[in-house]
Amino acid sequence: MNRSVVSLTDVSSYVPGEPVGADYYMQFAESDTLRDNLMFRAPKFRHHVGTDETAADMIEQAAQGIIERHGREVIENVDILITHTQLPDIPFCGAGGGIAHRLGMHPTTVLDLHNGGCAAFILGLNVARQLLAAGAGRTALIAIAQNAAGQVFDQPAVRGKPQASVPGDGAAVGLVTRSDHSPILDVECRTYGQYAGDMTYAVDPYRKWWQPGPGAGYIGFTDDKITKVLARGNRQVPEVALAVCHRIGVSAADIGLLVTNQPNRVFLRNWREALEVPESRHMDTFDQYGNLFGAGIPINLDRAIAQRRVSPGEVVVMAGFAHAGDFAGAAAIRWGGPPR
Repeated sequence: MNRSVVSLTDVSSYVPGEPVGADYYMQFAESDTLRDNLMFRAPKFRHHVGTDETAADMIEQAAQGIIERHGREVIENVDILITHTQLPDIPFCGAGGGIAHRLGMHPTTVLDLHNGGCAAFILGLNVARQLLAAGAGRTALIAIAQNAAGQVFDQPAVRGKPQASVPGDGAAVGLVTRSDHSPILDVECRTYGQYAGDMTYAVDPYRKWWQPGPGAGYIGFTDDKITKVLARGNRQVPEVALAVCHRIGVSAADIGLLVTNQPNRVFLRNWREALEVPESRHMDTFDQYGNLFGAGIPINLDRAIAQRRVSPGEVVVMAGFAHAGDFAGAAAIRWGGPPR
């Protein structure tokens, strides 16, 4: 075995609570100029984080599949922990320390990522691959928690907005090792800093997010912003996916499974059409879980593996973009089959 090869060895995931149907939001729906926008067509179902459920709680549940298949000692001996939490439980603090303690880990490196957004799993793969290949350790755990749906978008003052019915909550972890089981073939990460200010947090009446006052916070969408985000997302995800395919010497037709983030049905359709990947080879759980933000890619990959949607030896391409288009990434692995 080539010890410089780094693999995404396994993934496991967790979704909280019972499914929340689209009719739940219909009872709160308000008249809004964005009501009929394609960006906000509600999924049939999604899940909400529990009232007192923390990001560490969610990651602990998500890690159980890894523990069952590999043993608790594999988790406890992880060298590098990389986390992304959509809504940190405590201001100023990432979730990494709490997650490490909960899982009995003593990693030499803990990194809490924020800029990766809906493509955070790919960013985490890139960082883990580079650190492990450089000799910083033998194993890494990437832990992603999406917990904003039941906390931000279900606030009484927000749940009537079109944007509220789309997100869902869930968590996933990926075990990355120095091995050749399911090698990471390549990763492409691109930052578009010029768009970083286009995602805004809105409160009516206006105040900074940390200031006390009336009104609940939500994402500041307008028709103009939505048009720009649609154009960027439609372009960026196929671009980064094709860049990876080109470097590893495969065509889009050779993709065994495409796994993307899942903002809405429009993006999912446009991405597979742009890449000419049939629906049967594009993992889509939007109507089960809604927009899972950064947890979407690893949860979808876990579901695909459980459903035998990918066979040993096939190339899996993961791709996504974040926020209003300020980051995009893609990664390819050659799936080695269920962990042996």
